[in-house]
Amino acid sequence: MDATIQSPENKPGEDSARLHYLDWLRVIAILMVFLYHAVHPFDFFDWQIKNRDQSEILTILLVLLNLWGMQFFFMIAGTASWFALRHRSARQYVSERVNRLLIPFIVGTILFSPFQYYLSWVNRIQRGVLSGSFWDFLRGELPPFDPLRLSAPGFSPRWIGAGFHLWFIGFLFCFALITLPLFQWLKSEKGKPFVSKLAGICARRGGILIFILPLLVIQFCLRPLNLQEHDWQDFIYLLAFFTLGYILFTDERITRAVRRDGWLLLGIGTTIVLGMVGAYALGLPLLDWGQDPSLPQYYLLLGLTTPIALCYSVGMLFIGMRFLDFTNKWLRYGQEAALPFFVLHQPVIIAIAFFVVQWNAGIGIKLPVVVLSSFLVALGLYELIVRRIRPLRLLFGMKVKGSEKQQTGPGT
Repeated sequence: MDATIQSPENKPGEDSARLHYLDWLRVIAILMVFLYHAVHPFDFFDWQIKNRDQSEILTILLVLLNLWGMQFFFMIAGTASWFALRHRSARQYVSERVNRLLIPFIVGTILFSPFQYYLSWVNRIQRGVLSGSFWDFLRGELPPFDPLRLSAPGFSPRWIGAGFHLWFIGFLFCFALITLPLFQWLKSEKGKPFVSKLAGICARRGGILIFILPLLVIQFCLRPLNLQEHDWQDFIYLLAFFTLGYILFTDERITRAVRRDGWLLLGIGTTIVLGMVGAYALGLPLLDWGQDPSLPQYYLLLGLTTPIALCYSVGMLFIGMRFLDFTNKWLRYGQEAALPFFVLHQPVIIAIAFFVVQWNAGIGIKLPVVVLSSFLVALGLYELIVRRIRPLRLLFGMKVKGSEKQQTGPGT
């Protein structure tokens, strides 16, 4: 199949054009996740490996990124479904998602989860002292499998089989299956009136903010029920962003609205963020409010953070449209490397951080060592091993050299 697509912003009959900005945004999203995880040993939040000292500044930065980062990631992944379903049958779409998502999830879980759990246990329970064999740990310390404790649909990091960071791929695979009937309906004659009505709303200045409403309903109805990360409330909330990514390209009027209202969205999101940062600087306990649904302030925060997620996610898409619609050798390399790098990056970070946090040094030394060395090692494993061995390419969700050309759009 041709490696180009017709832009939803082009009229029928115009030349097809590859939307390079979607490829760039996917690569940028992967790098954002890498940095997010590489910094985790040094913030105040719970994670697999923790340094003795933590940084308040890093914690605040991660909180701000957490308000919209994964939502943006899933939204960009949703755009891939729009482009994939333009050229594939439902059977081909599902088969491709099995190869690109389910297989890497299973392989990554089997290969990397046990030792990540082990290093986390040694760091947090044994205080960094390696005592006993790895196999003794597997027999005596792993939590037992209890299907009644699994959260949305069994991909939560609360159990060893969750794959740690691979929950994202697990969610994404489920989203692809769950939304397939909806996506097919939206592109059918029966779904076109709904899309047209939605596009008519978005055609008005600021109309794209209509998407805040379903997100607020999900947040207010589900979020207070369970604060556990990556549980059902997260599953449904992120599913909404995945669906949004698809919808944004179903009608050229919606896509044009992103270009037209991008600065407006970024301005709204930034205004709310600056207000929250100012409130925190004045001593308001925002972090405490965000953990207690019994407080009215909890719902105030939901009403503020949900627009941030939408405005920044769609705003980043606008930034891509405006500044990143070009290609070069780095983008082509990043496209191919993105998925295997994602699978590899957290095990590498955990392994390196496990030893670095034991150094008698400050965060100013440890942090750049963890970030730079983890990036180089993960990229080296991809470049020297995964990329060059045909069976590993298949197991890590890559296309085999000589097979069908890579298609446009992230995640295809």
